[in-house]
Amino acid sequence: MKSNADYVSKRCHAIDASGIRKVFDLAAKMKDPINLSIGLPDFDVPEVAKEAAIDAIRAGHNRYTQTQGIAPLRERLRSDLSNEIGRDCGEVMITSGVSGGLLLAIQSVIDPGDEAIFLDPYFVMYKHLVTMAGGVPVPVDSYPDFRFRAERVEKLITPKTKLLMLNSPSNPTGAVLSAEEIRSAVELAKKHDLLILSDEIYEPFLYDIDHAKHDLYSPAMIYEKTILLRGFSKSHAMTGWRLGYAAGPQEILQQMIKLQQYTFVCAPSPLQYAALKALDVSMRPAVDSYRKKRDIVYDTLSKKFDITKPTGAFYIFPAAPKGISASDFVSKAIEHNVLIIPGNVFSTQDTHFRISYATTDEKLKQGCDILCSLV
Repeated sequence: MKSNADYVSKRCHAIDASGIRKVFDLAAKMKDPINLSIGLPDFDVPEVAKEAAIDAIRAGHNRYTQTQGIAPLRERLRSDLSNEIGRDCGEVMITSGVSGGLLLAIQSVIDPGDEAIFLDPYFVMYKHLVTMAGGVPVPVDSYPDFRFRAERVEKLITPKTKLLMLNSPSNPTGAVLSAEEIRSAVELAKKHDLLILSDEIYEPFLYDIDHAKHDLYSPAMIYEKTILLRGFSKSHAMTGWRLGYAAGPQEILQQMIKLQQYTFVCAPSPLQYAALKALDVSMRPAVDSYRKKRDIVYDTLSKKFDITKPTGAFYIFPAAPKGISASDFVSKAIEHNVLIIPGNVFSTQDTHFRISYATTDEKLKQGCDILCSLV
């Protein structure tokens, strides 16, 4: 007689529960913790987007949309993206968050045995989504400064490598690919005939890049075989709205749309109309505020910790004090009411920990002071 556990698929056994979610659940049980763990913006959805969502609901936009999303939003995004990257960005579809886009993209291109390569540390989903597709995740060591080194990447490219996954700005490190690094990544992709998947969910949070000068910050700007993923969760604080979008080669986007039909069906209908309005709202004040938070956490922690200064997103990835693992240091921090994430959630190494500075300046200063006191 089988137990209930015997029915669980090998696919599920091959992946672990998210360490981030474990901390998230822990936070729900604590009384007023200093939560520096979750990538959840501390500003709110713009009022104009809230009103547009309400108006859309009242207007009856509560049914399924086309699988690929409503035409006005897709057309606007295609126009804006094409102007930004200096070429036609290709097909555009609306996804259920960038996480949904990652699932669809990986399922669309990875066959069993195919290899997908990405830098370590990495966003937690990469490894497991590739595994779910039957592929082989191949992390490439980017320590100590989290840079893209073409020679390290190329050593791990094999005839089975199909996908090069880039995340800039990066979660968990806050690193941003330089123009030179992007060019070297594209050169590798061309040399080995690889597809690039560029996860750019944190693209608005670029602290040292000037969009107006058309600086090179996305491989999509120079490489057509790029699936570009962006969304509204971080830029407009719509984490619970589950809205993202994908752009790229038509042949691949059509497969992603087909898979969406049998999975997510479509992104939330009224919220797509709200996103269209949100595109007209400048989020520059929020970005400026997060640049200030970046400086607060870096200036404070760099006195006691070995840190590479982040230039994007809203994370920083300090090394744990010498003589202690990151997991043990995180446990020590949690005992002092500060929630942070051990680096082994994002890495094959247990040497660093992630801080999200998406919180109030007051909480951030308080938490950083406590962490410094524990060294």
